[in-house]
Formats: sequence, C-alpha cells, structure tokens
Amino acid sequence: MAVADRNGLPVAAWTTSGARHESQLVVDTLDARFVEEAPHVLIGDKAYDSDALDEQLKLELGTELISPHRARRVRPSTQDGRKLRRYKRRWKVERLFAWLMQFRRLVTRWELYAPNFEGFVHLGCLIILLRRL
Repeated sequence: MAVADRNGLPVAAWTTSGARHESQLVVDTLDARFVEEAPHVLIGDKAYDSDALDEQLKLELGTELISPHRARRVRPSTQDGRKLRRYKRRWKVERLFAWLMQFRRLVTRWELYAPNFEGFVHLGCLIILLRRL
C-alpha cells in the first residue's frame, strides 16, 4: 500500500500480507507515513467505500475520505459530486506505482522476509523523492 501527495510523490508506504482487504490497511499505512502531518483528504477507489472507514479516518486522523460508491451500495449516498471531481486525479497514485515498478528488485520480489522487502520499497520511495525534489 502506498499514499501519494497531489504531485504523485510518496507520503507513506507499507507492506503486509495479501490476506486483508485494502480498506483494512488504510489506517496502518497512514500510521507508517514519512511525514508528521496526516493528509487532510484521502482519495481512494471503490474498494474504500466504507462508512466505518470514513468515520475512523475522521476521528483518528482528521482525514476526509473521498471515494465513489460501489454499484450495489444499500445505504444512502454519503459522497458529494463536487468532491468526487478530485477522483479523476487519482492517476497520480498509479504513476507512483509505475515509478516504483522501474526498480527491478521491487517488480520481482526476491526477498524472503517482509522487512527486507519493505526496506527496498522505502529505498525506492526515497530515490523517487530525491529525483523529483
């Protein structure tokens, strides 16, 4: 999991097993951020459509979650269309993953232990930050 700022630069990166759903990993990823201040707005895809996650982010970090609703949502809509306009800029996060995939060591995970792999992910994020700043 990774969180990027409005320019596509990494703000947080965190690795874990693939058994948990993305919406359960958001708070842990934001706790592992590289900067002190939590983001004010977090834009996610339809997988993040969770009222419980929205409330948890507001209470714990003061972060507003913007994500489009799933097609089969039963509860009433909570997203405003004006704020959902920001969703079209989510491609910048995908650009961050494309930058990370330029590092061969991250594309093919050769590390046996997760902390070693996470260290290389953080090293890749550091190189991206140094190139762009």
